[in-house]
Amino acid sequence: MTVNLPLEKSCEINDIDAIRALTCDDMEAVNQLIHTRLSSEVALINQMGRYIVNSGGKRLRPLLVLLSARALNYNGTNHIDLAAIIEFIHTATLLHDDVVDASEMRRGKETANAVWGNEASVLVGDFLYSRAFQMMVNVGDMRVMEIMSKATNVIAEGEVLQLLNCGDASTTEARYLEVIHFKTAKLFEAACQLGAIISGSNAKTEKAMADYGMYLGTAFQLIDDVLDYSATSEEMGKNVGDDLAEGKPTLPLIYAMRHGTRAEAGIIKNAIENSDIENIDAVIETIHSTGALVYTTAAAQTEAEKAAEAINRLPASPYRDAMYTLAEFSVSRSY
Repeated sequence: MTVNLPLEKSCEINDIDAIRALTCDDMEAVNQLIHTRLSSEVALINQMGRYIVNSGGKRLRPLLVLLSARALNYNGTNHIDLAAIIEFIHTATLLHDDVVDASEMRRGKETANAVWGNEASVLVGDFLYSRAFQMMVNVGDMRVMEIMSKATNVIAEGEVLQLLNCGDASTTEARYLEVIHFKTAKLFEAACQLGAIISGSNAKTEKAMADYGMYLGTAFQLIDDVLDYSATSEEMGKNVGDDLAEGKPTLPLIYAMRHGTRAEAGIIKNAIENSDIENIDAVIETIHSTGALVYTTAAAQTEAEKAAEAINRLPASPYRDAMYTLAEFSVSRSY
């Protein structure tokens, strides 16, 4: 599915590989900084840190810091620090998520909690949070501190909201989207907003970048929901139906219950309330027959188009083109 983008978009930055090539030098600096600042006198932190950082993540959130800063003609070095900070916070949330969800696989590898246990995962997650805030102090910008402290607080609220929704088959679409905005999209928003802040942009541009990140993050999560019932385990790096096994009422399930027969809705309701994937085949069949994946994908496309529209007034550049391409990628990806 394609996203309607501005006609003036360059044809050169047209896929994720081109984006990575465009930001290659900056991202290499980010990766070096991540490895340097992960260092600790505690051997287990070093061991777990290397395991997590080298686990094959997309690095989308730090990439957004780099793109947003460069799209606004930033020429300093703080974007490197902020990109690493964003990745540390994201990694900390993943460590805590996997403990809460009792997950055993992520990105095709065993989760840290499956290897080292829940206690170590929680504590190393705390280390990453505290290291991120140490690095923010070094940047020395109170607006950065304001945005990041608010973002981490909202993310924590999102985690609690998701916990409250788990096992609740009466969760509405609005409640689920609130969880997405808090838990996932908020860090995308912060990443893009930081690029505007360090570039000295005006309030209107800062809001445009923040809006882009919020819409993009929402689109990414909605497509993750789709992939949970349409991609293979190898493509996703986790087991098909993992969200259902955790009792999470994601949008495809919410829509399928609303539009399926009473019997079909009952099967999904039971699966959510009891974290039961015994009838996963019947659940997936209902999701497909009701058009739940089409509906969720269309919702993601709408978010991606709003993301593209948000940055229309930015100066034309390969970096803005890359941000448009990320909006396309958010709905066309298979992993």
